[in-house]
Amino acid sequence: MRVRLTAAVALSALLGLTACGGGDAGDSDGPVSLRMTTWSANEAHLALFNEIAEEYKKANPNVTEIRFDPIPFENYTTTLTTQIAGGNPPDLAWIFENSAPDFVSSGALVALDDTLKGTDGYAFDELTPAATKLWQDEGKLYAYPFSTSPFGVFVNTDLFEKAGRETPAELIAAGRWTWDTAVAAASAVNTETGKAGLVIRDFDYKGWDNLSTVWTGWGAQAWSEDGRTCGFDQQPMVDAMTFLHKAIFTDKALPAPGTTADFFAGDAGMTITQISRASLLADQKFGWDLVPLPAGPNGDYAVIGQGGMGVLRKGDNAKVAADFLAFLTNPTNSAKLAQFFPPPRQSQLTAETLAKTNPLLKPEQLQSVVIDGISSGVVKPSHTGQAEISQAVRAALDPLWQPGADVRTVLTGVCTQIKPLLDR
Repeated sequence: MRVRLTAAVALSALLGLTACGGGDAGDSDGPVSLRMTTWSANEAHLALFNEIAEEYKKANPNVTEIRFDPIPFENYTTTLTTQIAGGNPPDLAWIFENSAPDFVSSGALVALDDTLKGTDGYAFDELTPAATKLWQDEGKLYAYPFSTSPFGVFVNTDLFEKAGRETPAELIAAGRWTWDTAVAAASAVNTETGKAGLVIRDFDYKGWDNLSTVWTGWGAQAWSEDGRTCGFDQQPMVDAMTFLHKAIFTDKALPAPGTTADFFAGDAGMTITQISRASLLADQKFGWDLVPLPAGPNGDYAVIGQGGMGVLRKGDNAKVAADFLAFLTNPTNSAKLAQFFPPPRQSQLTAETLAKTNPLLKPEQLQSVVIDGISSGVVKPSHTGQAEISQAVRAALDPLWQPGADVRTVLTGVCTQIKPLLDR
């Protein structure tokens, strides 16, 4: 397998360790304890994982413990790679799509094909090629894409009513759901109610790749398809970021730097995120809706976030971990996970199927945001050496987040900083 070194300290340590190993770790003959790292501490998510784990342990009494270890979203990959570099790897781990190229190509993960294909009733062939592409290297699958989830817009319809604005659903019906109308509505919500207009969840002026949910509407890209050419200084990105800058600092449609607002606590008119967050609305008293991303100058579009489940080669119980992953993601359990994470199985990607396990979401919401989004969406930016590239982009974008910023100059500076990294 190819080994591509990155300059990021944590991932360099990861790849260095995995490159010099001699194959998968042998499993103990005694009692087995498994640990899986996740970036979700959501109680409903963990309850479902533990329910499935209990079923597996009943059928496999040698497995005495399966522990799900939540790590904060903000420093998930850094913590995970530090654990691996420190000789304390988990047996299984969730992996962000932006880290996929490094993990998949490094030798850090166990190839899953033989285990999954050899599991009775697994139906490996129904995994969609579009979902598995990012997680493959040289024809082998190194992580199971447990979540292929398009971003949508959750809407607080009560705040729209208070602001006297047409809801996104009404704008969609009228053929006027665009970024211009979305920002105008968000600005009005802020002015009339004192609440935030629109929150791009998990961005917070740090997670810049979440801005792809905006700039893709202009046809912009962080870099070219081959990963060699920077796209930040290209006109589509300049136009998109100019629009976003105005929305923040002139229209007051988005919270400014240093200001936070939680949509799910009723503090914002809209938020851009994925359907796994819908469970946070179970006990909320305000009216809400879920709609697709607004159309941009380049037309309708969708952006997808992916999460993969992989087995660490340096874990103590790689073979058992792979077997548990096969159980966790078989057709029956995949259908259970679908209530939070859109599955890669073609047979389960229907609005009717997803609605059975997503009682908070209507079939038409699932169709327009999830099913249609998966069919046409682009995945958030990813690249080998992503950790260092991400740090460089974040630092170079910092000057943009002030009222008087020169957008084109800042974006040109981003390319200056990351071009040597893209050339590796």
